[in-house]
Amino acid sequence: MKKGLAHKIRLWKRGLSAEESVKAVLIICILFAFAVFLLFPLIMLFAKAFENNDGSFAGFAQFSKYLSSKNMLISLGNTIYISVFSTVIAVTLAFIFAYSLTRKHIPCKKLFRFGAMLPMFAPTMLLGIALIYIMGKKGILTAMGLKLPLYGKLGIIIAESIYCFPVALMILSVAFSNADNRLYEAAEVMDTKAWRKMLTITLPSVKYGLINAIFVCFTYSFTDFGAPSVVGGNVSVLSTDVYKQVIGQQNFNMGAVVGIFMMIPTVISFIVDRITGKKQDQAVSSKAVPYVIKKHTPTDIICTVYCALVTLSLVAFFAVAFYGSVVTFWPYNKTLTWKHYDFSTTAAGSGNQAIYQSVLVAIFTAVVGTAIAFITAYSVEKLKKFPRLRKCIYFFSIAPNAVPGTVIGLSYILFFNPLVFPIGNTGYGIENSFNFLYGTTAILVIVNIIHYFSVPFVTASTALKKLDREYETVSESLKVPFYRTFFRITVPMSINAILEMLTYYFTNAMITVSAVVFLYTPLTKVASIVVLNADGAGNEAEACAICMVIMAINLAVRFIYEIINKLVIKRTSRWLVR
Repeated sequence: MKKGLAHKIRLWKRGLSAEESVKAVLIICILFAFAVFLLFPLIMLFAKAFENNDGSFAGFAQFSKYLSSKNMLISLGNTIYISVFSTVIAVTLAFIFAYSLTRKHIPCKKLFRFGAMLPMFAPTMLLGIALIYIMGKKGILTAMGLKLPLYGKLGIIIAESIYCFPVALMILSVAFSNADNRLYEAAEVMDTKAWRKMLTITLPSVKYGLINAIFVCFTYSFTDFGAPSVVGGNVSVLSTDVYKQVIGQQNFNMGAVVGIFMMIPTVISFIVDRITGKKQDQAVSSKAVPYVIKKHTPTDIICTVYCALVTLSLVAFFAVAFYGSVVTFWPYNKTLTWKHYDFSTTAAGSGNQAIYQSVLVAIFTAVVGTAIAFITAYSVEKLKKFPRLRKCIYFFSIAPNAVPGTVIGLSYILFFNPLVFPIGNTGYGIENSFNFLYGTTAILVIVNIIHYFSVPFVTASTALKKLDREYETVSESLKVPFYRTFFRITVPMSINAILEMLTYYFTNAMITVSAVVFLYTPLTKVASIVVLNADGAGNEAEACAICMVIMAINLAVRFIYEIINKLVIKRTSRWLVR
């Protein structure tokens, strides 16, 4: 014991080397950033939920008031009802689609996959607007005699199902791809019937991915703001309740309470995701044989038809939205026109500026967010000093996945807006040194970076784990500074992951509403907010036109990413050729 203590004292006296000092400063800066832009705002949110409107301590009075309110309980019931049905529909459709893509011999797989991903490139408001053109009072199906109660639960469920479908598809596609062909070979030798193989081999092998997809889709539907704001009608849900409490009634205390209730399913989903992710990794044996797709004409035809129908339905869905944006006045004057794309008259003449602002915010979010996420992942995976601090960084990095966008946005108001933080009833306070960010473009970039941080971080971590540790070992033995190894070896070898992170950040920053709805000003208004306001004013065509522009920009960025990624892969794979 005494020897161990003496050894620690000698190390302390010796101090850190210059390189270790740089690493320590880097880790401390990352932790400081997480504290300011994630931890402190959430603490303010929780504190606000236990206060009265005058700032005095209220205990659980706000929670009691919320749970005793009939309207609030109705909103909670509606949210759960909609989320359950949306999840069941989205996961069921995605399960069959993913099975068809990964287990059946069908043509045009890339085309089907691209079509299935289309909802990810559009704001969720567009899903609701398209449904109005299809199923609204003057919609296409209504004109054909099929009248459906769009405004309310049905409309939200359909929109959320489309919204969650590509997310569930990605999760289930990964689950289906991790199959051991030896099990199916043994089943064939034993002449096992197809339905029995599905129940005894396929379903057990994808159960963790299926559970993860269910919880993720439930969370997405539970916390979404865009679709309910367009086709919700008189049906209230928690996400719109937060908006009404904060913007409509300026009741930040009750808004904080509703925000905390919104975090419950996301936290549960987060925990389930961590557990199922580890289980899924453990379920894949190193000796597993990749699944071999065998032709079975009857089921191959059925799966091809199914994928084609789903893809065509999604393409037709967005085609209707585009058509609605280029007709003069739906449904009375269907003369084609581009006037709705003249955004100089939209949002009091700020339509073009809003689109420019969205692109600007998305670019800064993508560049800065990707750099920060990659450096953070590098500090966790490659810097072997300060293990406890790196564990804290890892926790903060994955934590945003458990916080809905509306909750982060509300917490930012509570933390960045006040000029002074009062200290109880003492009459004293602490000056808010970060108030200068409120109402600026910078805070929109920051909230997007934090809101979507977890996925880029995990992407970077996965890429860094694949790199051989020998690169760092050799660099250390040659006395090469770690930052030189980082820029000359780590970054170039992770370029594919970096490109994916850039695209992810850009796309989500363009379509997000919930994270920025509380933070914009007339000078920093983004396109998704203009869509929300235009639809609220009854200008569906203008709102639809802006959504189509956002979607077109995202698709163009994705197309550029695919081209660059192919060139990078082609160039970086040359060293494999002997």
